[in-house]
Amino acid sequence: MMLYLKKRLSKSGLTPFSVLIFYHIAVLLLLTHCCGGQFQVVGPLQPVIVKLGEDVILPCHLKPAEDAAGMTFEWARPDLNPRFVHVWHERQDLHVNQHPSYKGRTSVSINGLKQGDISLALSKVKISDNGIYRCYFPDVEKASTVHLIIGTASFPAIGLAGIDRSSSGVVLQCESKGWYPEPEVVWLDGEGNLLSAGPTETVRGPDDLYTVSSRVTVEKRHSNSFTCRVQQKKTNQTKETHIDVPDDFFVAPASSAACISISLVACFTCVLAVVFAVWKWRQNKTKTCMTALREKEQLMAESKKVKDTEKKMKEELRRKEEQHKDMVATLMTQKKELEKQRDRLKEQKVKVEEQVEENEKKLQSMEKDTEKDENKRLTSAPAYRNLKELTIKYKWELNGSLKVFEELLLDTEKLLEKTESVIGRTTENKKEAENHMDEH
Repeated sequence: MMLYLKKRLSKSGLTPFSVLIFYHIAVLLLLTHCCGGQFQVVGPLQPVIVKLGEDVILPCHLKPAEDAAGMTFEWARPDLNPRFVHVWHERQDLHVNQHPSYKGRTSVSINGLKQGDISLALSKVKISDNGIYRCYFPDVEKASTVHLIIGTASFPAIGLAGIDRSSSGVVLQCESKGWYPEPEVVWLDGEGNLLSAGPTETVRGPDDLYTVSSRVTVEKRHSNSFTCRVQQKKTNQTKETHIDVPDDFFVAPASSAACISISLVACFTCVLAVVFAVWKWRQNKTKTCMTALREKEQLMAESKKVKDTEKKMKEELRRKEEQHKDMVATLMTQKKELEKQRDRLKEQKVKVEEQVEENEKKLQSMEKDTEKDENKRLTSAPAYRNLKELTIKYKWELNGSLKVFEELLLDTEKLLEKTESVIGRTTENKKEAENHMDEH
């Protein structure tokens, strides 16, 4: 195609120098168009291995190196839902749809992004972090993967599992917990030679950690030192424990009569153990039944006590209610009597006031009559003076009675107020007692 373009330019009438410049510019543009942005996403060739609880870097970079700070990329695990471990978009972390187990534990270096390093930092790794991670650029559909392996290990424990009478050997058992990935178990003698052992038993717990155990039968030798080694080749982890078996543990083969005697003793012991277990079980069952019976009786007694208390409270409330009714009735009767007395006092007060007013008028009329000349002799008479004194005295007595009526009326009003207050307090006390009863 480039040769065809060169021939067409030569026939166009341009000078050879102009054709050469135009040709090189076209080649440069084509190379730029073809190669521009064609980076590769490169990850590690080997799995990344880290111990449980440590921090780790999942390597990934662009080749050739470019500034990835303005790009969009994601770290994800296809086996999770949601799959996103860490997302970078528009020059910042995007936490939407991030898997909950990775929140707050992932980060990328901004300075590294500018150099094309998009490695993911993961802190405090857990067993659940095991898996294959993908570093993916959706705009150019380029990706790379990183296999992360979290390793954990613990020292094995060796114990005596029994004695093999047929070979005069000792059976040793080795057990080790808390491994990941699954390890293997090997036995070594004092010289470092491998021993032939039975198959390794492996159990995976709910925390995804492995527990392995193995047995081996060893015979008496020059060095009764033995080693249980638990190793994980992928994580390059090895833990081992040594044991020295005393010579007394290795016994000569027993005769058949001795074997029969031992077997009988063992059977008798087993029978005794079974009988004891049954007796113990029955005893525990009886004890449990007695405890349940006592608890039931105690519960019934408490229930009866509660019912009796409730009954007493109801009776007390009923008695107080009757007292309240009687008291209210008495107070109401007293209130009515006081109201009648108040009305009577008011009527008498009005009558006394009228009598005082009438006497006052009569006295004034008499005084006017005495001022005339024809009645001067009458006013000088002793009988007239006595009448006047009696009239004035009666007036003062009426005024005194009026004051007494007013005081009695005032006292009656106060008694009525106190009676109404007592009735109100009594009613409130009754309501409080009823509410207290309802709460219990």
